[in-house]
Amino acid sequence: MVVAWLLRPISDTIQHGYLSWPSGGLSLENYQTVWNQAELPYYYLNTLVIAVPAVVLTLLLASMVAFACTQFSWRFNLATLMIFTAGNLLPPQVIIVPLFRIYLNTPIPMLGSLDIGKFSFPFFSDNTLLYDQYIGIMLIHIVFQAGFATFVLSNYMKTISKEITESAIMDGAHVLRIWWNIVLPLCRPALAAMATLLFTFVYNDFFWALILISTGSKRPITSALNNLQGEFFVNNNLIAAGAMLVAIPPILVYIFLQKQFIAGLTLGSTKG
Repeated sequence: MVVAWLLRPISDTIQHGYLSWPSGGLSLENYQTVWNQAELPYYYLNTLVIAVPAVVLTLLLASMVAFACTQFSWRFNLATLMIFTAGNLLPPQVIIVPLFRIYLNTPIPMLGSLDIGKFSFPFFSDNTLLYDQYIGIMLIHIVFQAGFATFVLSNYMKTISKEITESAIMDGAHVLRIWWNIVLPLCRPALAAMATLLFTFVYNDFFWALILISTGSKRPITSALNNLQGEFFVNNNLIAAGAMLVAIPPILVYIFLQKQFIAGLTLGSTKG
């Protein structure tokens, strides 16, 4: 029946009901209407501009912290790890008001933009504020996801023998080189698993985009479905088709990374 909703016009649904089989056959008209009316390609690009840098920067930051806390013994390694992971215990709703005020009063420079056809993506800001900017959404995702990523990667890095790090130091390797050339390649399955999860988390976000972005053209794909709702009428068949299109990218990411994703979860649960 769900397939019937996706592939039948709303007029047929109103006439015969949701639980009936389409009288006029199935068609892809809903998908064509959604693709053009909701401008999904533009919102897909919006989401990639936010999600890809957020995932990459989160993994870099989390892997650095996990590396420092698991491969070296120093006074504040446990405290540092607790600080990064404690942020996950704080509900986002608690900090809405102070964070909103911070974003409204934080100036950032205007450094041009990346123009792709008729679309323009500012590098930092187009209004000299952190509010209503792509970078603002990236930062909030990095802050909230870094704790979870640090926790997972630190548990995985504990399975890596410290003798590898010590041997590299004795051979004259710099700490950053050990992290980049030795530890990160060993953590590839865990990084792939975390990249899949983080991309899904950021891609599915609706809450922060609604709070911290006011310009409709800057919002991610999860907000695009709102464009399909009229003031007095809602085409549920159209929204269902749009939801199906919106769900495709996370599915593709998992398909491409499923081998690494499963390997990362399996190794992380059996080692140590």
